Amino acid sequence: MAPASKAEKKAAVDAAAWMFNVVTSVGIIIVNKALMASYGFSFATTLTGLHFATTTLMTIILRMLGYVQASHLPLPDLLKFVLFANFSIVGMNVSLMWNSVGFYQIAKLSMIPVSCLLEVVLDKIRYSRDTKLSIGVVLLGVGVCTITDVSVNARGFIAALIAVWSTSLQQYYVHFLQRKYSLSSFNLLGHTAPAQAASLLLLGPFLDYWLTNKRVDKYDYNTTSLMFIFLSCSIAVGTNLSQFICIGRFTAVSFQVLGHMKTILVLIMGFFIFGKEGLNLQVVFGMIIAVAGMVWYGNASSKPGGKERRSHSLPTNKTETR
Repeated sequence: MAPASKAEKKAAVDAAAWMFNVVTSVGIIIVNKALMASYGFSFATTLTGLHFATTTLMTIILRMLGYVQASHLPLPDLLKFVLFANFSIVGMNVSLMWNSVGFYQIAKLSMIPVSCLLEVVLDKIRYSRDTKLSIGVVLLGVGVCTITDVSVNARGFIAALIAVWSTSLQQYYVHFLQRKYSLSSFNLLGHTAPAQAASLLLLGPFLDYWLTNKRVDKYDYNTTSLMFIFLSCSIAVGTNLSQFICIGRFTAVSFQVLGHMKTILVLIMGFFIFGKEGLNLQVVFGMIIAVAGMVWYGNASSKPGGKERRSHSLPTNKTETR
């Protein structure tokens, strides 16, 4: 009975982690969309810096209260992670500016096969035929939902390439660093959030000016816009933490595949809240395909041989306790 109870407890915690990530991710997208569309705050990189500054404050408070223990992350690994993470943020913003929405969505979808490639090459992961096919079904469904006009140019393609690889590497490193140094999600955030906050707040105003031709210090701040910025930063703490929890408990590939449920929820909520993006037959059909693929992926990857490591162990600096 004990093994079954342990498995049920793990499944419940896994489900709670996914729900936490979905709710906070969808919430921050809706809040940011209102902030940028309704109040003209188009400084995405600076806003992300504020998100990490708030997350840093949260980790400091938790450490002072004794909920987060002291840990160590070597400086080279920290710098490598921050480099990938910041290139991901900047690359996605520039890619969205230089590419059509359709090509931007294709780039986002391509993160799944890139993440698979990283796991196969670096972690010696082997995927079963059903797992591979289920990933293909998810890609097809989300593609039908989101891809409309597709046009590409040289600089847009380069920006998308940088965004895809940096994002995939950043998410791979979340899982890798937690395993290698036996770091909890809070510990890893405590190391990475301050460095990301400092670098993005330093770089963000200049990048945002380049992208929008507007200065963040000249923005017409008012009570409502400040309230939305505060709300965005508050939700971002949960988004950042839940991302680290999910990738740490699973892998970057699973996070990407099942994470596309957020894309579907955003489409639905955008229809009800903003009333601009209609749920036409093509979008509904794509949603059905994507959800079917996610269910198939969850079932296929959890079966013996669905997704397994081939006689390869990751060196750790200290013994992990699970």
